Amino acid sequence: MGLRTIREEGDPVLRKKCKEVTEVNDRIRDLLDDLTETMRDVQGVGLAAPQVGILRRVEVVEVDGVLYELINPVIVESEGDQYEYEACLSCPGKQAKVHRPAHVRIEALDRNGNKVSYEGEDLLARAFCHETDHLDGILYVDKAEEVEEFE
Repeated sequence: MGLRTIREEGDPVLRKKCKEVTEVNDRIRDLLDDLTETMRDVQGVGLAAPQVGILRRVEVVEVDGVLYELINPVIVESEGDQYEYEACLSCPGKQAKVHRPAHVRIEALDRNGNKVSYEGEDLLARAFCHETDHLDGILYVDKAEEVEEFE
């Protein structure tokens, strides 16, 4: 395991669509471990593979002490609306309110290649949406009406 460098806004890798993982192997499991370690080191809620320069559909989210490791995630259901502040490890010094679903169901593969499904509300729903957007080259600032900057 190891800490990875987080790419920041302006890096072209953040704007690329990631490729699906075709085989869950030790390299993918190592990537999950590195994403988790890096996310925790900077006290984030989630981290997606393109944020560390890897164009694969892999992300991690940790909310309320529960770690979600997601390979090839797809949001299959969403309902409601929430309009809350978000920030991003790839957009330091910024925050903005973003419309997101209040409830989502996401399907993915876990670190062993097994199909998993999770439901999330509020912060967890936002985090699933935010990280999955990264896999399609979308940053939260693209969806924000007004971005606030701070030090």
